[in-house]
Amino acid sequence: MENIKSILQNAESILIGAGAGLSTSAGFAYSGERFKKYFADFEKKYGFHDMYSGGFTAFESLEENWAYWSRQIYLNRFVKAPLPVYEKLLEFVKDKNYFVLTTNVDHCFQKAGFDKARLFYTQGDYGLWQCSQPCHKKTYDNQLFVEKMLREQGFVIQDDGGLELPKNGFEGIKMTVPSELVPRCPVCGKPMTMNLRCDDTFVEDEGWNNAASRYEDFLNENKDGKIVYLELGVGGNTPVIIKYPFWKMTYANPKAKYICINKGEAVVPREIEKQSLCVDSDIWEFLQSLIPQN
Repeated sequence: MENIKSILQNAESILIGAGAGLSTSAGFAYSGERFKKYFADFEKKYGFHDMYSGGFTAFESLEENWAYWSRQIYLNRFVKAPLPVYEKLLEFVKDKNYFVLTTNVDHCFQKAGFDKARLFYTQGDYGLWQCSQPCHKKTYDNQLFVEKMLREQGFVIQDDGGLELPKNGFEGIKMTVPSELVPRCPVCGKPMTMNLRCDDTFVEDEGWNNAASRYEDFLNENKDGKIVYLELGVGGNTPVIIKYPFWKMTYANPKAKYICINKGEAVVPREIEKQSLCVDSDIWEFLQSLIPQN
């Protein structure tokens, strides 16, 4: 652990690559008790057992679709993560030359206080809607609409942002939102959809392109120097975005280091073994050992 800490402290720059495992470590589980607490009605009707599967379900109506999605959006975008994993990571890198590349769409980095100018969310944002066509390349903030949808279903939004069922549980919860709350494109009138990369209709708006440019600038300025590629919780679903590029850039620069922290998936190719350190560990446990409590 001290070796990893020393490498990070002595790096000229740090490029953080973050996948779903980082948010899972922070307590954002898509299945189990957290899922059942808020989606038991949808589980009973449709038979899916996690939020990921629910996102691909064909619901009976747009009103039901947005009842489901408003819950998933709010729980994973606007509720504070149960564990301060992101805050702990920021504590370590805040005074360093860092940048974050992530496939996560929950914006936990931004909520934890990371500099927005140092973040590139490649796959979208739970907090944004776009035209489903799309007829134009613009996205729209959805928090106020999502909160209205939740209240119309019967949920209680607490003062601290937490989401709770009413006293009578799911007996007091509706599985639809009012038709007037179904979001429609202000330009063409077609239904809105999530700004999540799932096909070629994904809108890369001005904010997305500006972040992509800042990421390219960071790479051009630092990729040939003493850089550390710090990969956290990146699995095998989209390795071409973070994992493979990190391996390739490490191989191309003898001064670079690659560090992978991932429970059950901490691997590295033979070609860069001498430049790499892999830790098969829960990320929260790793960060606690790296940055002890004062």
